[in-house]
Amino acid sequence: MIDFTVYDESDAPEAARPMLEAAKKRMGFVTTLNGVMAESPELLAGYNALAEQFGKSSLPGPAKHVVWITASVENGCEYCVAAHSTLALRARVPAEVVAALRAGKPLDDAALEAARRLTRAMVAERGWVGDAEIEAFLAAGYTRRHVLDIVLGVGMKTLSNYTNHIAHTPLDPAWQDQEWTRDVPGGEVIAS
Repeated sequence: MIDFTVYDESDAPEAARPMLEAAKKRMGFVTTLNGVMAESPELLAGYNALAEQFGKSSLPGPAKHVVWITASVENGCEYCVAAHSTLALRARVPAEVVAALRAGKPLDDAALEAARRLTRAMVAERGWVGDAEIEAFLAAGYTRRHVLDIVLGVGMKTLSNYTNHIAHTPLDPAWQDQEWTRDVPGGEVIAS
């Protein structure tokens, strides 16, 4: 296994330090994901820019969490599933919704289920989503802009998911309560 350094705001490459300092102010700590990404200040800047833009996107807040968790589950990213599960619960996304997303199971809420299905198809089919899936998403009350917002969210998660895969990013203590392991059939939660 190739070791990647987990930097902080004091030892990161110079161009990454301001971004890590800003992350620490925003989150209260520098995530290990950001610390790994700091090796490439451009990757860190790109990820931060996509995260900011996705945050501003027209998707409703709960649907954004659906995109983050669904893409991460589909990509098998243990780090991001744990992190986004924690953040979703903090944002008051119902625990049963988060649990279903982590297990890759359908949601009772029709609008959120449409977002889950389109995100899953987007990742699984590498963007080659059939018209029927997009029509079902639109029929659930979403717009064409929302379709493209999901593309943005999937792009954001692709950067972090792939980084975590190759770097074996250690899970931050803040996400430990929502630890998730992809090797479990059905994606059930593994208790810490």
